[in-house]
Amino acid sequence: MPASLDKPASPHPDEDAVGRSHAGQRRVLLVEDDARIAQDVLEDLSIRGFTVTHAGTGPAALELGLAGGFDVLVLDRLLPGLDGLAVLEQLRAAGVGMPVLVLSALSAVDDRVSGLKAGGDDYLTKPFAMEELAARLDALLRRPREPAEARETVLRAGPIEMDLIERRVRRAMRAVDLLPREFRLLEYMIRRPNQVLTRDMLLEDVWHYRFIPQTNLVDVHIGKLRRKIDPPDETPLIHSIRGAGFMLRVNDDTA
Repeated sequence: MPASLDKPASPHPDEDAVGRSHAGQRRVLLVEDDARIAQDVLEDLSIRGFTVTHAGTGPAALELGLAGGFDVLVLDRLLPGLDGLAVLEQLRAAGVGMPVLVLSALSAVDDRVSGLKAGGDDYLTKPFAMEELAARLDALLRRPREPAEARETVLRAGPIEMDLIERRVRRAMRAVDLLPREFRLLEYMIRRPNQVLTRDMLLEDVWHYRFIPQTNLVDVHIGKLRRKIDPPDETPLIHSIRGAGFMLRVNDDTA
């Protein structure tokens, strides 16, 4: 089992009260292989009322992340055993949706973009101020949680049936083989049938992409998904809405 460090009792009574007032909402998984940085971050966040668990390697981060129980992940990019972005991609592929703040000494635009494309919600370069780190975590934790419908295990929209446990999709009697990102994209659309979904919505909610550069990422994945869901001999369900985005259009006639 990976080693972890839970926060020490705060020496400031008022800050203890802050921690209690956010019980269940401020549990941080900190993944950082530099022991000094990790200790500084752990102590500072603990004083601010966060509950912090530390992992120092990629495999340990993946194990803890898959086990769950955290509200936000602070993830260093360069880790021993497994690269931080590889950890992030595997967590997202497994359906782990907690917000992720990527830490890195790599500050080029391409590096930030790659961190966000891998599934990060925010990107903070080293060295950083503790006040900024805490503020960014608070901002991530203020995002709305998944609605109660997210606990459903089988979703249906028109002729499409999606089993979230078995990770299987069928259109009528036909099995549809989807890659993990395609599965998440279709799940998002099934939960919002007959609604216009903009590219910005899809980038932020499916890719967890907070800062959005010019990209055709959504169009490429929609094209791949459409070829699997809408073969030439079946009624099209995924529609492009000119100047707006995309829609999964279903009704009784498509069931």
